[in-house]
Amino acid sequence: MGTVTNGIKGVFRIGQTLSVLGRTGVNWVRGERPPAPRMLRQTFESLGATYIKLGQFIASSPTFFPKEYVEEFQYCLDRTPNLPFGVIKGIISKELNRPIDQVFSEIDPVALASASIAQVHAARLVTGEDVVIKVQKPGVENILLTDLNFLYLSARILETLAPKLSWTSLSGIVEEIQRTMMEECDFIKEANNLKVFRKFLHDTHNEDATVPAVYEHASTRRILTMERFHGVPLTDLESIRGYAKDPERTLITAMNTWFASLTKCEFFHADVHAGNLMVLKDGRVGFIDFGIVGRIRPDTWEAVSDFISAVMVGNFEGMADAMIRIGITKHTVKVHDLAADLRKLYQQMDKMVPDHVPYQADQAEDDVNSILMDMVKVGESHGLHFPREFALLLKQFLYFDRYVHILAPEMDVFMDDRLNMLH
Repeated sequence: MGTVTNGIKGVFRIGQTLSVLGRTGVNWVRGERPPAPRMLRQTFESLGATYIKLGQFIASSPTFFPKEYVEEFQYCLDRTPNLPFGVIKGIISKELNRPIDQVFSEIDPVALASASIAQVHAARLVTGEDVVIKVQKPGVENILLTDLNFLYLSARILETLAPKLSWTSLSGIVEEIQRTMMEECDFIKEANNLKVFRKFLHDTHNEDATVPAVYEHASTRRILTMERFHGVPLTDLESIRGYAKDPERTLITAMNTWFASLTKCEFFHADVHAGNLMVLKDGRVGFIDFGIVGRIRPDTWEAVSDFISAVMVGNFEGMADAMIRIGITKHTVKVHDLAADLRKLYQQMDKMVPDHVPYQADQAEDDVNSILMDMVKVGESHGLHFPREFALLLKQFLYFDRYVHILAPEMDVFMDDRLNMLH
């Protein structure tokens, strides 16, 4: 019976999708014609969960999509209406299979955050610990699967109709999105990521960084109960001063931890924007939200590590050589020409961050994306295409570069021996 119901829901969902697309078409005919990237983003936002995630995938994949789409999808907002607290309580009690008050002494009815896949509430366990509960919205998985199958089918049809559409297979991209999105829906996987990262911190004797503990007796595939961290975002300089005596030292801890995870942990945190890095009251750095992680093959990592080393010493020939080893190409790329273009890009980057002006966190987001796209574009103009993992890695690296401008403008990242980036 469940399959039939899911089938009916699936048909209904495809109907909904087509009606939103139809509405966009009607508005277009009426003369409401925003630029194509914006029109696509607005359509995605009204289509909900899958398409919002797809928009975010486009935003973090300058190696796959045209620059103007990547830029527009930076604005793809993952804000969806809060579910009523009654619904949330119903989901928690059904998932735990027992009355809520046997597990939680209180749950804040006002959500801390709400996105397309889940909603987060602060709570307290009956044993007294402060926690946050991440609750998956009902029907999300079903919608994702229906939408992704629909997209996969559309991609296959498009590839057949227009084989020259892209150097990379569209259906391959949809499969990759499907894999990462279904992982995000499985909170057991996320809980496991937290445990693996905690073990990595323990094994590397790192007591300056931490991740939330998972309360397994109050977690399932669809709800995740974690320790609640009390602190401030890494880039909130004013508040950090109250927590950490030395903001520079705190930033170095965050960077050293992340770089160590590239070689000593089976994955790296692939979303270190300011909201996911906290400075806790005791001065430790808290890494939160392990829904998006990246994995990198050792041979690719070696080339990326050479690339970062070359960036550090401003060796453009070295950067070009490493980019050629990372990229996928059908051409012969001239190292010298690529190096010359990278040098030009770097001179522009220096102008972008004037040292005498205070640097803002929201500016960091914009800068990271534009630098990333410029680097990728320089590579692509020489016939190179990069795996998405490289874009994810480079993006985190650029975030840290920007945070240095905010928290430690005097620090020379490349010469500071407290940083063991590649050891």
